[in-house]
Amino acid sequence: MVKLAVLCSGRGSDLQSIIDSIQRGELQAEISIVITDKPNVMALERAEKAGIKNICVDRKNFDTRADFEAEILKNLVGIDLVVLAGFMRILSPDFVRKFSGRLMNIHPSLLPAFPGAHAHRDVLAYGVKVSGCTVHFVDEGTDSGPIILQSAVKVLDDDTEETLAARVLEQEHIIYPQAIKLFVEGKLKIEGRHVKILED
Repeated sequence: MVKLAVLCSGRGSDLQSIIDSIQRGELQAEISIVITDKPNVMALERAEKAGIKNICVDRKNFDTRADFEAEILKNLVGIDLVVLAGFMRILSPDFVRKFSGRLMNIHPSLLPAFPGAHAHRDVLAYGVKVSGCTVHFVDEGTDSGPIILQSAVKVLDDDTEETLAARVLEQEHIIYPQAIKLFVEGKLKIEGRHVKILED
């Protein structure tokens, strides 16, 4: 069984979509641990409710990023895939290299457009007609790794950040478990910037 670690910073709604996919039998994987960088967040409650081991590695308790990441890494022994699900920390190049090809993230825009922490705000400010979400492997840049799956949503004239985010989130909950499933089934092949999805 492929072992997953899910790293979160907040509500954990993408985490819940992965838990649900496993419970429905659609995703043959096990979430071995959920790690958050903040205490008392809903992601920890979701993990607890699902009977999943969960811990908080609070960034405030560490003097350096290296010490913070070292504590996370202690809990990733034997993990096959690290899944970032609303984890609002930039990971160091050393951390990323340790999990090269085994570190996945979801971003709420159609990358490479609108990377960074304020995608919905930037989308609306720019006036694009289509946005969406992107699952990608993490590299040493910011939201710049090879793209696995994308899903598009229309941007409406009366959209706010909240209404756009809600529609994009619906698509996140669909494609993130799908991307993890492709990884679990050995169907993802990274070739430079491209991720090929292998047929059966």
